[in-house]
Amino acid sequence: MTATVAEIDPPFELAEPAQPSAPLLLNSPHSGRVYPPDFLASGRLSLDTLRRSEDSFVDELFQPPQDLSLTFMRAHFPRSFIDLNREPYELDPRMFDGRLPPFVNTRSLRVAGGLGTIARVVGDAVEIYDRRLPVEGALQRIEAYYMPYHRVLRQALARLYREFQTTVLLDCHSMPSSVVSREDRPKADVVIGDRYGTSCAPLIVETVEATLRELGYVVHRNKPYAGGVITEHYGNPAAGHHALQIEINRALYLDEAKFRKSVRFERMRDDLVVLIRRLAELPFADLVPFQAAAE
Repeated sequence: MTATVAEIDPPFELAEPAQPSAPLLLNSPHSGRVYPPDFLASGRLSLDTLRRSEDSFVDELFQPPQDLSLTFMRAHFPRSFIDLNREPYELDPRMFDGRLPPFVNTRSLRVAGGLGTIARVVGDAVEIYDRRLPVEGALQRIEAYYMPYHRVLRQALARLYREFQTTVLLDCHSMPSSVVSREDRPKADVVIGDRYGTSCAPLIVETVEATLRELGYVVHRNKPYAGGVITEHYGNPAAGHHALQIEINRALYLDEAKFRKSVRFERMRDDLVVLIRRLAELPFADLVPFQAAAE
């Protein structure tokens, strides 16, 4: 079975000011916490287990302050239901009853790890479903949730580009405190990913890194997260489109066992407001591609 859009109403949210003050779009694709009843009934896991893959409260951490006119987007459905940071059709054929269409990517490393567009596992490789899913239901889920989200995201970025001749997408995520390698010293508080310098101008990356370090955080670049499909797809600096992924260590703001905000949540939120303000004040004219600037 697959959930209908009516079960998550609305499935996502775009807050778009009439007169944006900067070409900055803050995107939270993995913080959704509305779990459709049909989805819960079709699996074998408890809600608490499913929530292990959720970027809990990241949307609240990165929501722009009211005095800044910035574009903000977030999903209300959870990552374990459908993952917006994947290709549209990264699917594991072992999960489905029926033949997948030939355009489906069944061989990516993400699919092999059980983390395709419709995930097979959460947490430490815990299987979500106790039976195969109908192929038609999977395709309907992608058409009902994934496709509209990315269509609206593209349209919002296009409007910002028309206004500013450049765009900056900050893709906002969190990471389990246990994910950082034991070999890393000191462990990362924040990981920023620019696809190894290919998705975002150095000015943006350096501003994020310098601001967070000034605030006392340990910041790593591209390890262990260099950015996913969103960063890769929407980041094209040569054309004036910049995308940067940011991962916050959940231990900084969350009781990870109980999925509750910790006493440190407000400090993290305040520090991210400082970061958002710094980004909103960047000299965006310097990011406009040469051809657009000449026009």
